[in-house]
Amino acid sequence: MARKPPLLPAEALRRVVRTARLDGGGILAVAGFFALASASIHDVNGAAVGLLVAAGGAMEFHGAGLLTIGARTGVRWLVSSQIFLLAVILLYVAWRLHGMDISPMRPLLTDEQRSVIAGAGFGIDEFLRLVYRATYGVFGAASLAYQGGLALYYWRRRAAIKAALVYED
Repeated sequence: MARKPPLLPAEALRRVVRTARLDGGGILAVAGFFALASASIHDVNGAAVGLLVAAGGAMEFHGAGLLTIGARTGVRWLVSSQIFLLAVILLYVAWRLHGMDISPMRPLLTDEQRSVIAGAGFGIDEFLRLVYRATYGVFGAASLAYQGGLALYYWRRRAAIKAALVYED
């Protein structure tokens, strides 16, 4: 299979800006919505986490804007936003795992589910703790892959972006 030639710097810059605008704008909108929803029900912790995640999206969106006007510092904003988001998410996961509360999950189980769980040799609380840990573990791992992958994507395009911005000057 023949290798494709590398992208032209201008095309790499265009793709990075498009990706950052979509990702940053999406994160900003969704996290902002959930921060407001949490604040409306007086969930201070949820609102704080939502605002921190929204701040990461705003950082990414800002980085895209800097690149659009020709400022090379935009790449630093893009990479930093992903590292910031990853740190917020992993700290949130650790916080949730440390303060695990399965009591709201118990009433959600039907009698049929309870019998299947018991038939599998698990106690109800044991099973719910396992599901809780697995859910947050998968969330943390997926975030590591996604945010880490985006940070790497932005970082590896530094030279092409620099070339594209120098060419546009």
